Amino acid sequence: MIEELLPASVAAVEARIDDDAAVAAADEALLHPEEAALVAQAVAKRRREFAAVRACARQAMEKLGVPPQPVLSGRRGAPRWPDGLTGSMTHCDGYCAAALVRTADLASLGIDAEPHGPLPEGVLPVVTLPAERDRLRRLSVARPDIHWDRLLFSAKESVYKAWFPLTGLWLDFSEADIDLWADPGFDVPGHGGLRAELLVPGPTVDGRRVQTFEGRWTVRQGLVATAVPVPHG
Repeated sequence: MIEELLPASVAAVEARIDDDAAVAAADEALLHPEEAALVAQAVAKRRREFAAVRACARQAMEKLGVPPQPVLSGRRGAPRWPDGLTGSMTHCDGYCAAALVRTADLASLGIDAEPHGPLPEGVLPVVTLPAERDRLRRLSVARPDIHWDRLLFSAKESVYKAWFPLTGLWLDFSEADIDLWADPGFDVPGHGGLRAELLVPGPTVDGRRVQTFEGRWTVRQGLVATAVPVPHG
């Protein structure tokens, strides 16, 4: 699902997270000691997701010919990747994915997956701009079977994950104006594109200021997924 949203240069691996306790224990046994220390005090669900998504990340490393290694956390919890790689991870109930790419091929990358359901009450006004809410209303009239509010939230998460490695700065929900659209012939499962206009000075990539991120989305298998690759040049 994630792989189809990304350029061919990206190695993406996804998995369904099994709730079986024995499988969960086996997954956690695959953690490197440095990783296990990061979630030693976490609840079982958090440890299971943490282990499963890192297993995906190591498989993605292998696809790129890089020896699998620990994935530790840096500033604001962002993953620290091996030299020469950049990427993103995501997990939600029952699903996880990791996407990695060589820094020679992409400047940055963000992915996100969410359950395909409405946002909790009161969240939408906090995470969206008035113009975004206007567009969501129009989209919801055209295709009420899609939870566009959750899709927009996922897009904002992917934009932030692509932004942070390039800047090291926080990006507030109000600092990116995101437009969503469906591909021609759109049906279920749905798919389409997204465009994020950064409302603060964007990152400098290869000597130029980038004020727009573009990406793709899909809705399928009870999930919404978004991906935002940032190219060079």
